[in-house]
This record gives sequence, C-alpha cells and structure tokens, in this order.
Amino acid sequence: MKRVAFKMKLRPGCREEYQKRHSQIWSELKQLLKDAGIRDYSIFFDEETHILFAVQKVSGDSGSQDLGKTDIVQKWWAYMADIMETHPDHSPVSIPLEEVFHMD
Repeated sequence: MKRVAFKMKLRPGCREEYQKRHSQIWSELKQLLKDAGIRDYSIFFDEETHILFAVQKVSGDSGSQDLGKTDIVQKWWAYMADIMETHPDHSPVSIPLEEVFHMD
C-alpha cells in the first residue's frame, strides 16, 4: 500500500463550513473512495496559510485525485468550489507532494 499526499487551499473564513461538509460526506462518495482502494484518508488544516494537507493510503495505482471523471466526484467538486481554490472545472487546485521521509 502506498501513501499519497497533496495540498489544497481553503478560502479564508471557510474552515468551519469545510469541516461541516466533510462531516456529512456523501455515502456514495465515501463508497467510491473505498472501492478505489483509498484508506486511512486524513486532511489537516494550517490556520496560518489556509492550506489543507491531505494524506491517504492507496492500494492500486491511483488515488482520490484520479477519480475526477466520475459524476459523484464532479458533483462534490461543484459543491465545494465556493470555499476552495479551484480550476474552471471546479476541481480543487491540488499540488502533489513528494515523500522525503517515513518512519513506521
């Protein structure tokens, strides 16, 4: 199982709304992530920079960032677009991060 990490950016003042929406994540989206082999998925927030740091364990060749062609992910992106930095297609601006250290 590989670990995948990336960062995104939340609009100022939207932390509580972001947490609320994720606490009510749609069951169809959660199932899609599980079916894609995504486990142990966490998102952290840096209050100073408004950066969201995401890390997930993935079995297989792709992570959550590769599911953008599915209807449910496109609907989620549109739902989240008002509180995050996004591209014109509503996909979050997401920057992959390279792992430079890991300790079990």
